Amino acid sequence: MSENIVLEILKTYDNDPQQLIAVLLDIQAASGKHYVDKQWAKLVSERLDVPLTKVYDVLTFYAMFSTEPRGTCLIEICESAPCRFGSAAQRAQTIVSWFEAAAGIKIGETSADGKITLARTSCVGACDIGPVAKIGDEVFGNLDEEKVKELVKRCLAGNIKEAAKCQN
Repeated sequence: MSENIVLEILKTYDNDPQQLIAVLLDIQAASGKHYVDKQWAKLVSERLDVPLTKVYDVLTFYAMFSTEPRGTCLIEICESAPCRFGSAAQRAQTIVSWFEAAAGIKIGETSADGKITLARTSCVGACDIGPVAKIGDEVFGNLDEEKVKELVKRCLAGNIKEAAKCQN
């Protein structure tokens, strides 16, 4: 990613420090690796006249941000209370196991080829079909082992948009 892209994102928000979270989200999305590089965090700090510590406070407080590169395909599995406790707890762990087996990595890891990162996410508001997985802006619920394998297969093939065809 180039400095010009970051500057354009900042310009979109009129260099408004009140838009810090939106700016960082857009930078992370534009990175191609689902993270905010430290050089861009520093540039944001300078251009918005916000202390670098505040930028990092935001980047490290909110689970949606990362300061380390992640896979091209970020698969986030819900870790909200309804999905992790009570009657859904066993099912949630089973779904995590299916994703780990299909991707060949554990939660929190990125595949050696940089194509997939498995992560946990906060509630996405789809408890009725949970436990769910989120890939990009798409939420996948009512998961079974075959659907999980197909999602991972499509991510590995670089067909992230095709993953949406596995929808409920």
